[in-house]
Amino acid sequence: MDIILLERVEKLGSIGDVVTVKDGYARNFLLPQKKALRANDANKAVFEANRERLEKENAEKRTEAESAGQKVAGAEVILIRAASNTGQLYGSVNVRDMVAGLTAQGHEIDKKQVIMGAPIKTIGMHDVTVALHPEVHVIVKANVARSDDEAELQTQGVDVLAQMFEDEQREIEEAAAANTRDPSLEPGEIPEELFEEGAAPEEAAEGDDAEATGESEG
Repeated sequence: MDIILLERVEKLGSIGDVVTVKDGYARNFLLPQKKALRANDANKAVFEANRERLEKENAEKRTEAESAGQKVAGAEVILIRAASNTGQLYGSVNVRDMVAGLTAQGHEIDKKQVIMGAPIKTIGMHDVTVALHPEVHVIVKANVARSDDEAELQTQGVDVLAQMFEDEQREIEEAAAANTRDPSLEPGEIPEELFEEGAAPEEAAEGDDAEATGESEG
């Protein structure tokens, strides 16, 4: 279907552009949300008659969005959630959670403006896009953590998830090292293979005694 865009649409074009899209996309999204008109002769005439007004209104809305964007850009929403030792959430963080967090900070954000792609399912710092206007997008942070202390570490730039994996790997290595110890040794006993030329502790002691005796006899 050929349509006339009434505002900028990502990957399609800007206001006034005539583009071709799939029928379902036009009927289910662009036309109902008044982002476009069918590109027939009558609508083209209507658009051209109103082009100046539409472009002026769009410019005013863009300016308002840019002003609002300066306030919300970089905002951090802390979301405390239960998660496994590997950082996987028992559930997820979605658009509604982000809207609630931003609203609590005094930002007027509609759920249609929050672009996440997919729900967040791991702890960590996540970038979330907020489209305040078709031409004004800003990034906010979702700080998903298991506790306030963990959230504070992430705010400071600590990669808690990476730290968890490092700690787990260190524990595995330490456990493996402990398992290589000879179970027949008494605590503090030195393994025989550590003695030079393979001499056992008793043999080394006997050799020392013999040398001492020989010296006294001479």
